[in-house]
Amino acid sequence: MTDNSLSGKVALITGASRGLGKAIAVKLASEGAKVAINYLSNDTEAAAVLNIIKTSGGEAALYKANITDAAAVREITRQIIKQWGKIDILVNNAGITRDTLLPRMSDDSWDEVINTNLRGAYLCTKFAIRSMMDQSWGRIINISSLAGIVGNEGQANYSAAKGGLIAFTKSVAREFGSRNITANAIAPGFITTDMTDKLPQESKDAILARIPLKRFCIPDDIAVLAAFLASEQAGYITAQVISVDGGVI
Repeated sequence: MTDNSLSGKVALITGASRGLGKAIAVKLASEGAKVAINYLSNDTEAAAVLNIIKTSGGEAALYKANITDAAAVREITRQIIKQWGKIDILVNNAGITRDTLLPRMSDDSWDEVINTNLRGAYLCTKFAIRSMMDQSWGRIINISSLAGIVGNEGQANYSAAKGGLIAFTKSVAREFGSRNITANAIAPGFITTDMTDKLPQESKDAILARIPLKRFCIPDDIAVLAAFLASEQAGYITAQVISVDGGVI
């Protein structure tokens, strides 16, 4: 990758006010993309990401919206296209957890995770891909998880959503490949974010013992891959699930 490899491209990144989404937003902007920063509620954190990008000479704008709401997603995609003329890159990153063992899981906990992690990706792709079809060029990058491949105790809802996202990725890749639109999934292992920081230390130690590289993934590890998948260099890579997990056993 070289500086400005994404020059002239417009990227929508969901859940971009912190953690992994923030790292991806900053990285894509550093490569020259105009970045639409989607977030749900934290105005202060979103503004901080915007400031980082603009201070570094990049171009970005904030788009506050609940991605589980079809009307809201339709509106922000309309606004992005009005502002910048198109959407080239979509990173479906927004995600939540509501962890508990299955017998204790409430219907709301199941629905909230499925709606944010899977329905949100469906809606954003549905509306953003129309611009990609018009220009016969697009990159869709879905942030899945190791849990979506192997499952995880206490995360039946999260694992189901992330596994569904993998199947969704492959379907989109096949449906739109003839339009020069690629779709790939990134499956991080244990990644250090606000979400995972809530785990007990003993749980973290047990996971670390299974990772040959002996460290946890950091957001920048994913951001670099996302920037590559968004670029021209990755034009023949589609329908893939790329694990970034340190070789977890």
